Amino acid sequence: MPWNDHLESLGARRDDAGVITDFGQAADELAALATQTVVSPLNQFGLIRFSGEETAAFLNGQLSSDVRTLPADAAQYSSYSTPKGRMLASFLVFRDGDDYYLQIAAELQPAIQKRLGMFILRTKTKPADASAERILLGVAGPTAAATVAAVTGAAAPAAQAVTTASVHGASVTVIGLSGDRFELAIPADAAETVWQALVDAGARPVGEPVWRLTEIRAGAPWITAATQEAFVAQMANMELIGAVSFTKGCYPGQEIVARTQYLGKLKRRMFRMHVEAEAKAGDEVYSSEMNGQASGQLVLAAPALQGGYEVLAVAQIASLEHGLHLGSIDGPVLSRLDLPYPLD
Repeated sequence: MPWNDHLESLGARRDDAGVITDFGQAADELAALATQTVVSPLNQFGLIRFSGEETAAFLNGQLSSDVRTLPADAAQYSSYSTPKGRMLASFLVFRDGDDYYLQIAAELQPAIQKRLGMFILRTKTKPADASAERILLGVAGPTAAATVAAVTGAAAPAAQAVTTASVHGASVTVIGLSGDRFELAIPADAAETVWQALVDAGARPVGEPVWRLTEIRAGAPWITAATQEAFVAQMANMELIGAVSFTKGCYPGQEIVARTQYLGKLKRRMFRMHVEAEAKAGDEVYSSEMNGQASGQLVLAAPALQGGYEVLAVAQIASLEHGLHLGSIDGPVLSRLDLPYPLD
């Protein structure tokens, strides 16, 4: 049975884009995040696999991170930008032997894969859509590490570390993420077995909005169609999560990124905030000192445990003291929450 059809047989509901929204009890699934392990299908993401002996060199010349330094037992965030330094996509990059996988928002994958392919020329590397080959699952919650260890038989990896484990004979890649979270990349024919093992170990199935909330709490931005070309990498704190190298060679947008870093011209930052209103990625935020112009916009938004929405908002740093409002200068007030890493 196809993976998505199997999930529907378990009660999963999908939106028009095919993303799993919930398993029939959205409010209870959100509440479960505070007290137990949750497992979420991550079909909001796609995977691009690059294979070939010159893959690392090629990707290093396209992405913002130093791909050449990525060992087989680690993962790194990265981004891909226009020559003007505006992000077209963000990634989580990990390896399987000599192959490199780029995790990307599924809605952006076809266009970004095609665009990257245009620059390969004679380089010995080849991109392929690996979304159907590997199924991604996210595991989070206060006992997530113990659950992953129980299912894989190995200690759960630290943040941005990668291990490979055998689960009922399937070779599963386990990626540690900040905030007591883990991603499992599983061969498609073993996805049902690994999913059931996680559920049997106590993980509760949840939809994509719950996982999106964990990304917001971790301060991990994902570029989607709503925010393409909206931000230079540092505006979205990408250098603070290891997604930008300032010592590697050139890549698209590198001059703008470097100038922003070394000339101190960064006027916008990404903040974690809460608003007592429904919100979505791409929504604009306003402040009184901006004379009617938007101060910034939302990168991610998800229903919050306390009601309302938690968001990652890129906004003018100077606007914070004047207050930020969603949608208009008279819109709902955004209140600042802590990020797990320090800003400048």
